Amino acid sequence: MRTFPPGFLWGAATSGHQTEGNNVTSDYWQREYAPAGTVPEVSGDACDSLHRYPEDIALLAETGLTSYRFGIEWCRIEPERGHVSTAMLDHYRRMVDRCHEHGLTPMVTLNHFTVPRWMDALGGWRHPHAAEMFARFTEIALPVVRDGVPWVCTINEPNIIACREGANLPGVAPVAHGMARPDQRVSAELTRAHRMSREVLTGVPGLRSGWTVATQAIHPLPGCEEQAYAYSRPIEEYFLEAARDDDFVGVQAYTRTFVGPDGALPPPAGAETTLTGWEYFPDALAIGVRNAWKVTGGVPVMVTENGIATADDDRRIDYTRDALTGLHEAIADGVEVHGYYHWSALDNYEWGSWAPTFGLIAVDRRTFRRTPRRSARWLGAAARANGLA
Repeated sequence: MRTFPPGFLWGAATSGHQTEGNNVTSDYWQREYAPAGTVPEVSGDACDSLHRYPEDIALLAETGLTSYRFGIEWCRIEPERGHVSTAMLDHYRRMVDRCHEHGLTPMVTLNHFTVPRWMDALGGWRHPHAAEMFARFTEIALPVVRDGVPWVCTINEPNIIACREGANLPGVAPVAHGMARPDQRVSAELTRAHRMSREVLTGVPGLRSGWTVATQAIHPLPGCEEQAYAYSRPIEEYFLEAARDDDFVGVQAYTRTFVGPDGALPPPAGAETTLTGWEYFPDALAIGVRNAWKVTGGVPVMVTENGIATADDDRRIDYTRDALTGLHEAIADGVEVHGYYHWSALDNYEWGSWAPTFGLIAVDRRTFRRTPRRSARWLGAAARANGLA
């Protein structure tokens, strides 16, 4: 038995826009329904988790998991600048309370890619006072997190946001390999926003905050180490360095990236790939965790996302087992890791497509019926044992 540390959190994660449905005041909804839009599929009702979250939480608890990471939507809480929805603050607080009723530790994400339409109209993260706007939202959201929420992620994958802005892309749909060069002004503004948000959260007793980084598990071709570092630093190490004073750093890992003389390369010929076109590579998790620990100088790690888009649930179990085995080895080598969150709890809207199925729980898009997969029960058994057999 590979036993994990006492108190290790075993969870699954979702985001608001990808599961709630009808997130009409968000910038991404606006892009989905633009007359000349390029988003292939729309989110629509999504998984209807805005109304069905009690069932989602109950199912996660029934499997044996001990934590749930979910996002709150800025655009629902502040649909117009300066107008705060008490009803939506109450809604998200009920989610926190429901987690506790089922014995789940809640982790709350304040920003998971989407922003209000009014902020987008002002320039989004390019606005010179975007950080101040986000800090103000953090203050507004305090009633949700100030009691009984020990873990808060300020911004999910700021490196993906910065790369999206660098390429002037309309969304955040996963790409098969490589990332665009980030907009350095956006990277700096996101860092400033994160720090200002943490200043607000630091005043809450017992609350620990950080942000999450999409790690790349860089593999340079022989002789391409310098090119690999030049590729990696602005999209990974920059954001890890910004977490050096945080309570934790979230690692989100799925696959690896090969780098040659001219930059990122596609997966090797003949490699097994997933429904997102990513190489099947569970070792990406341990690589990402070790790099985060090294670059931050020993900031505790939380695995905030790790999973696989597949129609083969046996391969999901295989991938997760191997990823957790590598994680256990990193912990044995001295890396401090507080928990593991599988992406995702539900099959959900993957930013322009419903095809990639990441969920531990299958969702019928017509009836919204939830069906836990065998992988959910497998991970729940690992959680109950706090280890891998």
